[in-house]
Amino acid sequence: MQTTIDKPDAGNQNAPLVTRKEAVAAPRVETAEPGSAKAESLQRPKTLLAINGNGNGNGNGSGNANRALIEALVNSKIYQEYERAFSETTGMPVALLPVETWQLPHHGNKRENAFCALMSEKSRSCAACLQMQEKLCENISTDAETATCAVGLSDTVVPVRLGDKLIGFLHTGQVFRRTPTKSQFDRTAKLAVEWGVEADRETLRRAYFEGKVVPGKQHDAVVKLLTIFAQHLAIMSNQIFVRHENAEPQVITKAREYIQEHQTEKLSLQQVAKAVNTSTFYFCKLFKKVTGINFTDYLSRVRIEKAKNLLLNPNLRVSEIAFEVGFQSLTHFNRVFKKILGQSPTEYRAQLLTH
Repeated sequence: MQTTIDKPDAGNQNAPLVTRKEAVAAPRVETAEPGSAKAESLQRPKTLLAINGNGNGNGNGSGNANRALIEALVNSKIYQEYERAFSETTGMPVALLPVETWQLPHHGNKRENAFCALMSEKSRSCAACLQMQEKLCENISTDAETATCAVGLSDTVVPVRLGDKLIGFLHTGQVFRRTPTKSQFDRTAKLAVEWGVEADRETLRRAYFEGKVVPGKQHDAVVKLLTIFAQHLAIMSNQIFVRHENAEPQVITKAREYIQEHQTEKLSLQQVAKAVNTSTFYFCKLFKKVTGINFTDYLSRVRIEKAKNLLLNPNLRVSEIAFEVGFQSLTHFNRVFKKILGQSPTEYRAQLLTH
């Protein structure tokens, strides 16, 4: 179910646009003028969720693997085609970003709201946007969440997961949920002055009222589209984990190939290390550094990818598939499958058969 926070009183056009006072006050965040070295530093991700960790990004190898995974998804053909189709159909921007990325998701996008673009030119107004984005992502659990900022524009984020781990968000928004009023603009214009925005009032007014209005049912449909796509990205992310081989050491490429050829056997770390002529200790450290996950988790993901294909055959029992791909018990297979894909093999098969 979609959750909404900081939503104005729909029955009172003169009600405050947000309920949190700090949203209209000077945010307690580090800021800098656009274009400066400090501003560029603030635009970089602060922390990244470790895919195989406990959810606390720390900028280590696992965090870098998470960022690389999101970049791979963004550069994929299917994401780029979806982004183009979504924007052309809805007139709204969409962006896929890693967890806790400290940047404006739509800045520079051709679908960026003109008023938001003006606000991004000054550090105080930019910081207000960044603070709202941070709160929006902090409050999310398993469903989409929508927040309305101090000037009355709504943003939405949809979580993207790799199994039971949150790896990023689909962002869209910069839209009005209802037609803006003159009184709303008057309050917004005062805020713009407080924030130091240098555009004249007529420029602000024109940009403000050109903002796209997306009413309730239409907005719900937009969020539903993103939720479905987030589920698709979750499936793609595991495929990328298994297949990604760009700029990696040859010993890891050979190890991947060996694992693919022998995945149905009872493979061990020592066996694969020996096959690629390295010590077990060195191979263990290198494999984790390059792939972002340990050998056992990687082997499980390879086997799950094969299991997904076999589940397309309704004549094969789940237990048969489990042993066919190399798991030694059905219970272990079910547990790993759900951890990686977020649903049981039976649920995954049922979903395939209904499409």
